[in-house]
Amino acid sequence: MGLLSDPNHRQVLTNIITRMNAPLCLLCYVAGITWFLGLAFEPFILRMYMSENAMGSTMVDENFVFGDRALSYARELSGHRKRAAGMPVDWLVKTMSGLGLETHTHSFSRTLPFPDEIRERYMVKGTNVYGILRASRAASTESIVLSTPVEIKHNGQAAGLLLALASYFRGQIYWAKDIIFLFNEHDMIGMEAWLEAYHDVNVTEISSSAMQGRAGTIQAAITVEMSSDVVTSFDISVEGLNGQLPNLDLVNLFSSFCQKNGVLCTIQGKLPRSDVDTLEGYLHSLHTLLLMVLKQGSGKAQGDHGLFLRYHIEAVTVRGINSFRQYKFDMVTVGKLFEGMVRKLNNLLERLHQSYFFYLLPSLTRFVSIGLYMPAFIFLLLILLLTALDLWIKLSKESSIHKEPMEEEVRPGLLTMVTPLLISHAMGLALYFVPLLCQGAATEHFPVSETEAVVLTSIAIYVAGLALPHNTQRALPVPASERGWMELKLIAVLYLAMLLGGITLVNFSLGFILAVTLVPAAALAQPAPYKVLSALLLLLMSPAVVLLLCISLYHYLLESPLSVLECWQLFLHAVADSILDHHLYRAIAYPFLVLFIYPCWLLLWNVVFWK
Repeated sequence: MGLLSDPNHRQVLTNIITRMNAPLCLLCYVAGITWFLGLAFEPFILRMYMSENAMGSTMVDENFVFGDRALSYARELSGHRKRAAGMPVDWLVKTMSGLGLETHTHSFSRTLPFPDEIRERYMVKGTNVYGILRASRAASTESIVLSTPVEIKHNGQAAGLLLALASYFRGQIYWAKDIIFLFNEHDMIGMEAWLEAYHDVNVTEISSSAMQGRAGTIQAAITVEMSSDVVTSFDISVEGLNGQLPNLDLVNLFSSFCQKNGVLCTIQGKLPRSDVDTLEGYLHSLHTLLLMVLKQGSGKAQGDHGLFLRYHIEAVTVRGINSFRQYKFDMVTVGKLFEGMVRKLNNLLERLHQSYFFYLLPSLTRFVSIGLYMPAFIFLLLILLLTALDLWIKLSKESSIHKEPMEEEVRPGLLTMVTPLLISHAMGLALYFVPLLCQGAATEHFPVSETEAVVLTSIAIYVAGLALPHNTQRALPVPASERGWMELKLIAVLYLAMLLGGITLVNFSLGFILAVTLVPAAALAQPAPYKVLSALLLLLMSPAVVLLLCISLYHYLLESPLSVLECWQLFLHAVADSILDHHLYRAIAYPFLVLFIYPCWLLLWNVVFWK
């Protein structure tokens, strides 16, 4: 405190901050990127371990033998699905009732805000079928969900496996939790409708019938997807809606039972490597880590399990892969894997809570906890704070100089800064509301579909925001001054720091991607003498261009690089999907970018073109 209260010491400190600001910001940026890249070096991070004592895999002996029955159910389901031209509801109800399950149906409907051209649907109507195996040794106070999306093509083997598991589980007497076997139609829309009806809420405006039967409070859920009679490996998806992740013990449970049964398990489609201390092993881990960051940063659920996380239900999606690997596993081995997982979840005395909820996975053998990855973001956030402190010091010095009694020039006040703030956020509101409101008028006057009208209108409004600097300064109540851009940049930098800090606590990957791209552009934004370079950097780091770069990087990491035209088409699909995900499932990535990040970027754009 003495350092700040002493005028001489305070002057020395402010001089150091202003003179060394650029080197300090550069050092923080390099430190943040280096720290993040170091997270993929597995010898530096923690090994996976089971935190929940009741989840040890050695305490269960799997006896599933209904592999042939699973294949028989899958063939029957495929035949009835072809005859019904959709989900065979009557056959599922009859089969599950014959197995002794308490079987119910749940119908739902939802009109999309605009047609989903990729999946070819607009007015969605469907029926979910679920059967409840009541616990024989306890009251119906807790339950476990096994689900599969029947509507997905070539997913009949997963449905057959669930029916075979239901048949096997029905003959066991050790169940302490109800087990729900759920077959949902229209993938995530059907799952969201079922979850809302089960919990008696309505957050997404889906119309559905009343729930006829309920089990206990859902403790955990596993979504199964399989498209072949045999599998060579299983891939696990953990990324949920808005970047939520399941408890790490559920991932450990899957990995441990795969190892116990000798089944290969992957994450992001990549197997763990043993040469983790080599360059090839490091690059392999880095690719896996970046794929998870890109998927989590999108805020899109990577499977039906992602919707369970909103209701504080730990869930994962497990996909059976049949590739060209040498070792293949039949339905008996696959059934034993899921039997073991369900039996261990059945042993839980309370919800999964002892392990991590915030983590990154460079492999299935190592993980990065929140305490290890947050410093990378803090280094980047420090750049904005140093920039804001430098601007504040310069403005304070100018204020002391302009306190001469002889000078009585008109000085810009708070109203001068309110004007660009209001106009920038008005553009964000227009980008959020106008495309959906004007899709009908656009299709009448132009030869485009509703989806194309929404996406192209969004792009047009986004580009129109580039003209804001001229219109904003015309609306200023007083003439713009030399120091006006510094005041506006100070507000924009602090606003960006607040936004990034808030979203990182919810979705680290989204916050880190935005920080890596927007922070250097915000720190370097100024009207002179590098106006052109600042404007070019801001354009390259704008939210739309960042989305394009992320799409290109994602496919590069999947070893399927895109051409420019393919990347543009996927960009248009991503914009449409993000709007649909927000209105169907209340994903927050789209409104956060449109209502907050884009207006903040426009403020920086105003700074660069300040006159």
